[in-house]
Amino acid sequence: MPESAQEPDPGLFGPASVTWQVHSDPMMWVAGIRALYLQALHPRAVRGVMQNSDFRKDAWGRLMRTARFVGTTTYGTTEAAERAGARVRKIHAMLGATDPDTGERYGVDEPPLLLWVHCAEIDSYLHVIRRSGIRMPDALADRYVDEHRRSARLVGLDPGQVPGSTAELAAYFARVRPELAAGPDARAVDDFLRRPPTHPLLTPARALLWRRVADLAYASLPPYAHRLYGRTAPPAAAVTRRLVRTGTILRTIPARVRWQLPPKHILGAMARLGPGSRPAPYKLDRGDAILDGPGRAQRGDGGDSATWRTPG
Repeated sequence: MPESAQEPDPGLFGPASVTWQVHSDPMMWVAGIRALYLQALHPRAVRGVMQNSDFRKDAWGRLMRTARFVGTTTYGTTEAAERAGARVRKIHAMLGATDPDTGERYGVDEPPLLLWVHCAEIDSYLHVIRRSGIRMPDALADRYVDEHRRSARLVGLDPGQVPGSTAELAAYFARVRPELAAGPDARAVDDFLRRPPTHPLLTPARALLWRRVADLAYASLPPYAHRLYGRTAPPAAAVTRRLVRTGTILRTIPARVRWQLPPKHILGAMARLGPGSRPAPYKLDRGDAILDGPGRAQRGDGGDSATWRTPG
């Protein structure tokens, strides 16, 4: 077949995936900050971050690099996703950390550490999206978790060793919970996320905007994370209302406006694949963007989203 007649590359996931729809939602930014809070509770994992970068000076860059990786692997071509994964693996292979108590030197690419980072991200993305009002049947939530065995492979994990359903994800967190603690490194991350350094002229904006977003991300953490950080968990119903309200407000911003932010991954994917590839989380409840296949939802009651939706 001539190259000009070949079908465009849908990438690692493609428009028929749950991931394609979920990752277009603006609440992903809140979810990303929640993931940072959660990841910081694994002492060995967060130590690798703190000993290999000046987190306080580069936290914004770290957040943007993560967002760029997620955008590339979700909406870029297969080649672009593979390149991004290779780049991450190469960087991780060169980095190590030292346990200050034992003197042990270990690599930041140890599978248990990569798995913790991966699971904290996927759990945060899924939790915030569903709890903020996007109706996602249980079967599609399981499918989302399973799809991300592909992204796990990109960072160097064996997909067969990565949770492939929400039940397996919950079991993983139950197993790893005894290893978690809010040590000095976690406290440093917490302090930064609550009060990030900024230009004096931007201090009012930090108080008005950033602190609200960071507080909401923190509030959405599981109860055990609040206990480890030492702050009282806010009432779950109140947090859910805040998440739904914030999601509702952010989703009123036209998608085409939001997607203009660099590096415009979604617009690039739509240009490559056509307007039918336009992602939208609401399609998850209707199921019109999700092709038939293993794990397709057979009911439309929103799964456990009923737990998180406010009355009325």
